[in-house]
Amino acid sequence: MAFRLGLIGLGAIGLQIIDAAKSGALPGVEVASVLVRRPRDGKDPQVTADADRFFGSRLDAVAEGAGHQAVRDHGERTLDSGADLLLCSVGALTDDALLERLVAAARRNRKRLILPSAGIGSLDILSAAAVGGLDRVEIVVRKQPEAWLGTEAEGRFDLMHLNGPVTIYEGPVRDGARRFPQNVNISAATALAGIGLDKTRLVIVADPGIATHVVEIHAQGAFGKYDFVEDVIPTAENPKTGKLVGMAVVKAVRQLTQ
Repeated sequence: MAFRLGLIGLGAIGLQIIDAAKSGALPGVEVASVLVRRPRDGKDPQVTADADRFFGSRLDAVAEGAGHQAVRDHGERTLDSGADLLLCSVGALTDDALLERLVAAARRNRKRLILPSAGIGSLDILSAAAVGGLDRVEIVVRKQPEAWLGTEAEGRFDLMHLNGPVTIYEGPVRDGARRFPQNVNISAATALAGIGLDKTRLVIVADPGIATHVVEIHAQGAFGKYDFVEDVIPTAENPKTGKLVGMAVVKAVRQLTQ
């Protein structure tokens, strides 16, 4: 019997998962239903804007890739429906009450709330180091200017005519992940793996000298210290999302079925 996977959202992440399933990269996995915000033209019976229809599809797991509001609207219901939840919009968990509701739903239904590593690496090291105690964790997210269009930075800077890198946010992850919900979910994942949303420092940079997403993590604690850097190509569908995100979710789904 196939492992029935549902998708919330059909953007860059959802499309990559569907491609992986069609190509055979997810053996034994069937993308059984896809929930979108608005009805779409076409004859694909899998795609629906009807949440009741989506959750009536007997899903084994649901991968969310539609943003913070989708987590608020559908996260708890996913777990109550009997499916595991792979949550990509980790920044939604800056809302402590929402996090508590999701954890409670996972526990009462004996299901898993899974935070895929998504667009960031080294979280295994960070979470291990947190066991012994961390003194400092900083994450720097540097993206091309067009990745910040549609955010509050667009009203503060002439993004498409920058002469050099500009820091558009510096402070705790909790505030930054709320203010830039489509861009820095990786910062929330990093904070939750380490010393928390309020103690982890986030620096956000718009850099006209790059065409990629450059992310750095710097951590120090009882274990010693480490520095991590990645340079990720953005998706063609959405300059805010790196190609690595969908790949990481595909890996997480594969692990559920093996």
